[in-house]
Amino acid sequence: MTPQTLILLALAIPVACIGPVLLARRRPDLREAFSLLAGIATFACVLLLYGMVAAGERPELVLGEMLPGLPLVLRIEPLGMLFALIASGLWPVTTLYAIGYMRGHHEKNQTRFYAFFALAISCALGIAFSGNMLTLFVFYEALTIGTFPLVTHAGTKAAKRAGRVYLGILLGTSVCFLLLAIVWTWTIAGTLDFVPGGILAGKVADWAVAPLLALYVFGIGKAALMPFHRWLPAAMVAPTPVSALLHAVAVVKAGVFTVLKVTVHIFGLDLLNAGGGVPWLAGAAGFTIIAASLVAMSKDNLKARLAYSTISQLSYVVLGAMILAPLSVMGASIHIAAHAFGKITLFFAAGAVMVASHKTEISQMAGIGRRMPWTMGAFAVGALSMIGLPPTAGFVSKWYVLNGAVESGHMAAVGVVIVSTLLNAAYFLPIIHSAFFGEEKHDGDHRNDHGEAPLPAVAALVITATATVAFFVAPDWAIGLGGDLVGRAR
Repeated sequence: MTPQTLILLALAIPVACIGPVLLARRRPDLREAFSLLAGIATFACVLLLYGMVAAGERPELVLGEMLPGLPLVLRIEPLGMLFALIASGLWPVTTLYAIGYMRGHHEKNQTRFYAFFALAISCALGIAFSGNMLTLFVFYEALTIGTFPLVTHAGTKAAKRAGRVYLGILLGTSVCFLLLAIVWTWTIAGTLDFVPGGILAGKVADWAVAPLLALYVFGIGKAALMPFHRWLPAAMVAPTPVSALLHAVAVVKAGVFTVLKVTVHIFGLDLLNAGGGVPWLAGAAGFTIIAASLVAMSKDNLKARLAYSTISQLSYVVLGAMILAPLSVMGASIHIAAHAFGKITLFFAAGAVMVASHKTEISQMAGIGRRMPWTMGAFAVGALSMIGLPPTAGFVSKWYVLNGAVESGHMAAVGVVIVSTLLNAAYFLPIIHSAFFGEEKHDGDHRNDHGEAPLPAVAALVITATATVAFFVAPDWAIGLGGDLVGRAR
């Protein structure tokens, strides 16, 4: 099978499964089987492409020409391969989780959920495989619009309000800032192709580098850099599988992926370093990391705490990119994968607790670990990864970001990582301690008689928790792709 065929299949299979899913709406088992099989088939295509990219190939497919000299083109390079592996690999696991969650919570419109989830995966893979900024922008906007029905899934006033915030911020930033940056880049460079080392060196005036990069970074609203972050906690009204999509599988990963892509393949590290770097953007990322962590500490609602944790963790990627050291950029790319495994585990656990016990507040969860040991054990693994402790994935990515900061003499960034690590511990460890060692409140409520969530949900969170530890044990695939991104030998 040719690389071009595999690329088409990876994007087409999720879309093609939408029809059978809709037709099987009255047969849930068949509907969910279609979703699982499509997820597995898509991941298989991406795995085959990974073998080619790891061997040095860069598969390419031209879809057509949108404007003269501006084709829609797909081209797979190491960073895109890493994002594609995460998005496609977590789709079948999230589908497995959704089977337990959506049925256990008696969610309405389950068929619509599976259909739009598949569409979102196709858009995410389009972003990952984009060969130029125009193609990425098209898929980026399609992902925003395609996930709107998932955010408003419940149909309540709160869900509709969250949907308006979601669309308003993401479309507003991309049209007002990102599109302007793309047009500006085209007028300067005459191309929007992604090229290792960038396309702007020798073409952009020194004074224009910082404002152009700022338009990109703040225009990529999915990266949730403050002050354009409010859409993320607002979207927590959606069902937990949607939260997993937003936080771990596709949406926010598309944001930080695009920030890294622009930094390395539009500007290039040499150009940014030659201009003295952009320390104020690193400062904005550092501020977001600390501020979001402080807000997370104040939240009693578990999903709200996890949402602000995500905002903080995403800015590790932006910070790693803005440090402009090869090791920090490697760490930023690795953190895309490490955060995905840890954060999806945390959201899976939060949803399992809600389905089994109907509890959403941290203050209600004392002793719950003794009733739900598998769920809260997995939560502990995800939390340790967010803190950055071994043996979890988060340790690997933070190690590279820290080494890059030290290598470049960016001691302020070192301080941010250390302080945020302590804050992460401060808002995660008490949850774990209370869950396993706290005194359970017996108030006569039947909800204290629960056990674990439905088996598919528990199986999924055990899989992702295991993957979080396995990443620490065998991180070579992500480190290799990150090294290829910055030109370091495997």
